[in-house]
Amino acid sequence: MYYVYVLRSLHDDDLYIGSTPNLRRRLSEHNSGKAAATAPRRPFALLYYEAYSAKEDALHREHALKRRGQARVHLMTRLKESLRQAQN
Repeated sequence: MYYVYVLRSLHDDDLYIGSTPNLRRRLSEHNSGKAAATAPRRPFALLYYEAYSAKEDALHREHALKRRGQARVHLMTRLKESLRQAQN
C-alpha cells in the first residue's frame, strides 16, 4: 500500500502533505527530525490519510493536493472541523 497523508504541525499549525509506502515510519521520521524539510516545524499530528494500491496513484493524488486546486479545496472542506480545532 501507498499512502497520501496530511500532517498538522503542532508548532505552527501549518499543514504538510506527503506520500509514503510506510506511514508509521514516515510519521516517526517527521517527528524525530529525520525529514529535513519538516524538522523545524515538529512535532506533527497525523490529520488525514488515504491508501492506494499503486504508487503512481498516490503520487498523482499528492501532487493534486499540493497544487492548491479543487482537490485541495475539497479535502480542506472535508477536514474543516479538524482544521478549526487546530486554529483554536
